Amino acid sequence: MVKVYLSLGSNLGDRRQHIRRAVELLDERAGRVVGCSSLIETEPWGFESANRFLNAAVAIETTLAPLDLLLLTQEIERELGRTNKSVDGAYHDRTIDIDILLYGHERISDPRLVVPHPRLLERDFVVKPLTELMGLTAEELAQLLA
Repeated sequence: MVKVYLSLGSNLGDRRQHIRRAVELLDERAGRVVGCSSLIETEPWGFESANRFLNAAVAIETTLAPLDLLLLTQEIERELGRTNKSVDGAYHDRTIDIDILLYGHERISDPRLVVPHPRLLERDFVVKPLTELMGLTAEELAQLLA
């Protein structure tokens, strides 16, 4: 088992329900959800939209390999109505976004997946829920990732 931290975000439709359902599906298919942060509401990051986001972080214990987990999170996103994947910094409104932030203590550099998430520390909507969930300060998180 490895402990994995994920970021969840939604800015379309019933945002709270999309996040709730994503957590349920992760618990059913990826492994056991062992923690979930509070929800926070944030402005879109990297693009303009009138739709605010709800964001959270979850911790799961899984036996899935990193790329298998990535495929599963993408499957869940599609199942919950996500049609556009962000590519090369072109972000869009979405029913759900699931990002792998940390996969145990591993560092992964693959064209399909980079862990720790490369822009993790740039995004308050990721840092705040993740530090709450991990019981760390932002500075302690930055040191952990250094």
